[in-house]
Amino acid sequence: MAPHYIPAIQAQPAGHPLPPHPEHDTTPALSLRHGEDRRLRSGHLWVFSNEVDIRKTPLTGFAPGDRVRVMSDRDQFLGHAYVNPATLIAARIVSRSEGHPISRGLLKDRLRSALALRETFSATPHYRWVFGESDGLPGLVLDRYGDVVVGQIATVGMERLRPDVEAAVRAVLDPAVLVWKNDSGARALEGLPETVEAAWGEIPTELEVIETLPDGRALRFSTALQAGQKTGWFYDQTFNRSLLGRFLRPGTRVLDVCSYAGGWSVTAAAAGAATVTCVDSSAAALERAAANAAAHGFHLAQRKGDAFEVLAAMAEAGERYDAVILDPPAFIKRRKELPQGQAAYRKLNQLAMRVLEPDGLLVTCSCSYHLGPEDLLAAVQGAARHVDRFVQVLHAGGQSPDHPVHPAIPESRYLKALFCRVSRN
Repeated sequence: MAPHYIPAIQAQPAGHPLPPHPEHDTTPALSLRHGEDRRLRSGHLWVFSNEVDIRKTPLTGFAPGDRVRVMSDRDQFLGHAYVNPATLIAARIVSRSEGHPISRGLLKDRLRSALALRETFSATPHYRWVFGESDGLPGLVLDRYGDVVVGQIATVGMERLRPDVEAAVRAVLDPAVLVWKNDSGARALEGLPETVEAAWGEIPTELEVIETLPDGRALRFSTALQAGQKTGWFYDQTFNRSLLGRFLRPGTRVLDVCSYAGGWSVTAAAAGAATVTCVDSSAAALERAAANAAAHGFHLAQRKGDAFEVLAAMAEAGERYDAVILDPPAFIKRRKELPQGQAAYRKLNQLAMRVLEPDGLLVTCSCSYHLGPEDLLAAVQGAARHVDRFVQVLHAGGQSPDHPVHPAIPESRYLKALFCRVSRN
C-alpha cells in the first residue's frame, strides 16, 4: 500500500519570550520542612503533604487548585506550583523560573515546545502531544488525531487552569475539535467528577490513527473515542510496533493476546505474517481489530475470552504459533499488588511459551509502573524455567518518544517491552 499522509496543522511561531514576573509577587508561599527540598532540587516536581511545614504554611489554608510559591525552610524559591491539600501529593511544580509564574503565556510556551518535539520525529500528526510532567505540565495529557485533540486532566490544579489550557491549545494549534475525555477513575482521588465533553467542535464517535512503518508504508486504524480505552489509542506502543517487522519471518503464524483494536495484529500482517489470531475479552475490540485489518486487505482469526483461559486451552489443544505478542492491561496499579502482579505476569508468559514453536518470537509487555524492567525480566525467566525453555532477549524497549521520560521522575517511565527468542533447552 502506498504511503498516504495527511498534512500536519502548522504550529504558530513561538513569538517573543514570556514577560518577566512583577517584582512584588502576591502568590502565597508553601514552605517545606528542613531538608525536604533535596528531591525537588534534583528535578522532581512533586511535593508530598508530609514535606510541608504546616506550622508555617498550614495546608488547610489553601483551596484545591490554588497557586503557590514553593519555598525551602530557608525561604529560597523552588518553584511555582498548584496545590491540593486533600491529597498525598500536596503540590505539583509547573515552573522553576521565579520570574515566570503559572500563566496562559507559560502554558502556550510549554505547548509550543512539546509540539516542536513531536514534529521532529512524527511523519503524520498522530501522537501524544503532551505527557504530563515530562512536558512540564503535570496533570495534563493531550493526544492528537490529525485535526482532533483529545485531552485528559487528572488534577484539580490543572482543572482550574482548563480555560487557559484551552486558550493555549487554540493559540498554538487551533484544531477543529478539542474533546476532554475525563472519564478516568483517578480523578476521584482529586475530588473531580468523570465527564466527557467538547471544549469546541463535535465529539466524534470514531478517531483515525496513522502509524508509519520503517519502509514508509502508512497503516490506518479506526478506534472508538467514548467507548475506547484511555483517549482511544495506545500511542505509547507505536515505536515498539514499528520494530515488529524486523523480528518476524515472512509466513509466520502470529498470536496477538489482548489485541484491543488490532495495532499489533495489523502491523504483523503488514510485515508478512501468514496468519494472525487475536485474543481479547471484548467483542467490540475484536470487531474493531477485524475491521482495521480488512481495510488493509488482511484477515484476522479471533478468540474471545480471558487471556489466561484462552492460552491454557490453546496449549492443551496443541495449537502452536511462531510468534506470540502479550500486551496486557496493567496487572499492578498499587505497590501492594506487586506480588500478585508478578505472579500474573509470570503465569501469562509461561502460558505463551507453551504455545510457541521452538525458536519462536515472544513480545512481552508491561505497562505497570510498579513492575520494574528487572521484574519483567525475572517474570520471563521464571516462566521459562517452569516450562523448560531457554530465553534470549533480543531487544528491550520502552514507551514511544512522544512519551518522553523525565530523568528525575521514575513514575514517567512505565512501559516495558521485551522481544525474545524462546527455544527448548
